[in-house]
Amino acid sequence: MLGTIILIVVGVLIVIFLLMWVGYYNKFIILSNRIKNSFSQIDVQLKKRADLVPNLMESVKGYMKHEAGIMKDVSDARKALVGANSSNDMGKRVKAGDALQSALGRLFAIAENYPNLKANENFLQFQNELSAIEDKVAYSRQFYNDSILGFDNAVQTFPGNLFAGQKFKSQAGKYIQIPEAERASPKVKF
Repeated sequence: MLGTIILIVVGVLIVIFLLMWVGYYNKFIILSNRIKNSFSQIDVQLKKRADLVPNLMESVKGYMKHEAGIMKDVSDARKALVGANSSNDMGKRVKAGDALQSALGRLFAIAENYPNLKANENFLQFQNELSAIEDKVAYSRQFYNDSILGFDNAVQTFPGNLFAGQKFKSQAGKYIQIPEAERASPKVKF
């Protein structure tokens, strides 16, 4: 009788342990897939940005013929972004995306000197689309970092750390970080 009770208790504990293991395994897989998805969403937004740039440049070319240097910078930055998107290096992709964003910022600053361009409907449309994409890129980067945080928390906290194993402990990605130079507060003088 006592042996049967002990056997039942041990059996129930084994079943509970197995259910917890399966539950945590599935949780780690879901979180890992969320990281991969959020990484892909960044690529989608960077691709949209890169695809929009040639149209923006065409609408600007007629107005800014003597501003060839900035046009070349934007074109080169776009090519670098398209090339970086084919690699699996998130740092390289982010760096190329930031270079394109910087070149576009200089383009928009120069465009301020061309009132007809600023009023051009195509230019305004492309500028608005680009602004919306920038917001989506920022959100996608935030979601990616949040996904990594959720995964790291699940793998490192109890009881998840008991079930994670080496496969999951080494699987999380790296956070997207802003370079130190971009963290400095801008100085505004009037």
